Amino acid sequence: MVRDAEQPSQARVRGASLGLPKDGPGSLASFGTRIFAFFIDAIASALIAGLFTAPHLPGNWSLVSFSAITVVTLVAFGQTPGMRVFGLRLAHPRKGQRLAVWRAAVRTALLILLVPALVVDADGRGLHDRLTDTAVVRD
Repeated sequence: MVRDAEQPSQARVRGASLGLPKDGPGSLASFGTRIFAFFIDAIASALIAGLFTAPHLPGNWSLVSFSAITVVTLVAFGQTPGMRVFGLRLAHPRKGQRLAVWRAAVRTALLILLVPALVVDADGRGLHDRLTDTAVVRD
């Protein structure tokens, strides 16, 4: 065993297995940036749901507005409002095509469960992205 050899996990470039660059536009977004984008989307959804449930708290209605906003904006623009604020977008498995509604719906449903988003692979993609063959990248 050679002591000076670099560990294989340390030499791995995030996103290399997906054909993405190491950094800059098109590279995988960091976990922290994705979390902040999620929080913006969640807060916006709660505020929108609150408009319809006032004077009561929105409760689970915010999940309905989160689902609607996320699916519609991902299909139409390839990014949610929170992603736009942080300069992120959802990379589609086939370049030049819009995200299919089923991919956006499955990804959003898994994101609502939250656990799949916290289970990440070696590239840092959440389970919800792996199952829908997508990735959140820098724009």
